[in-house]
Amino acid sequence: MSNPQSDDQKPLDPETARMVTRVRWMMAISALTTLFAVVAVIGVVSYRLLRSEGSVTAIDMTAMLPKGARIVATAVAEDRLAVTLDVNGIVEIRTFDLRSLKQTGRLRFATEP
Repeated sequence: MSNPQSDDQKPLDPETARMVTRVRWMMAISALTTLFAVVAVIGVVSYRLLRSEGSVTAIDMTAMLPKGARIVATAVAEDRLAVTLDVNGIVEIRTFDLRSLKQTGRLRFATEP
């Protein structure tokens, strides 16, 4: 049985030494690549968390409609709320910002004379 200490003390032949050096470089490159990938993922996740709009606050608001108006339909798309109204026989669509509930647009439909 050989002594493991004596095996470690023997100098490596030049071909084996080159191979060990090459393996060490490959391990270092692999470790740095992995570290870079982990840092990139953590950076992206942190960026997305910091750029998100925090918590949602409740807004209590009353939108005034014209006399004789009734709500026909509502829809939500991205960051907008669309409300379809029937105002005395004329169809109208009003859009609101979901975060502030401020009116952002109005579209009226009428028949041609």
